[in-house]
Amino acid sequence: MALDTWDTGGGAEVALDTLTRQWRDALDAGADGITISGGEPLAQATALTAFLGDIDRVRRETAQRTGGEYDILLYTGYDPSDLDDSQIAAARRADVLVTGRYQAKAPTGLIWRGSANQVMHLHTDLARRRYAEYVDFTPEQPPIQIRADPDGFWLVGVPRKGTLSALERGLRRGGMDLNWTSWRLQRRS
Repeated sequence: MALDTWDTGGGAEVALDTLTRQWRDALDAGADGITISGGEPLAQATALTAFLGDIDRVRRETAQRTGGEYDILLYTGYDPSDLDDSQIAAARRADVLVTGRYQAKAPTGLIWRGSANQVMHLHTDLARRRYAEYVDFTPEQPPIQIRADPDGFWLVGVPRKGTLSALERGLRRGGMDLNWTSWRLQRRS
């Protein structure tokens, strides 16, 4: 859970052209895909469909220029049978769709899923080429991306239970005091 991405005030409206420009910038910086997760992306299915249309257009333009391939990975807490027509239209634009509400009492070792009920659907040839071997894959350790920048220290991934607490203890032993972590619900000052 990325609690630091939760805005209890409802979030901020961002113009579609701003998001599209950020996607183009990410591709130019070396990204090979985009992951869209929650909140719940399909709660705004019409806007998401428009955004995914722009993402697809930019990735095709970039692919023509670079010869690269760029995928779209979309997470939803819904099961496929829960989706209405507008949500189905949005979900079909993703190369990979991961469905199912996160269930803390049903942990899994499956890569890119937080709980055992979540299912990875491969919609496109690109998805099948890139992700087929991972549909039932359980890594020895979940992959975690680590980044440090002037705003903080960032971890991206779905670590196993207890990993983040152990990391925090280790950092403190090494002299790093964490003033805020997203893995514990806290009030920011």
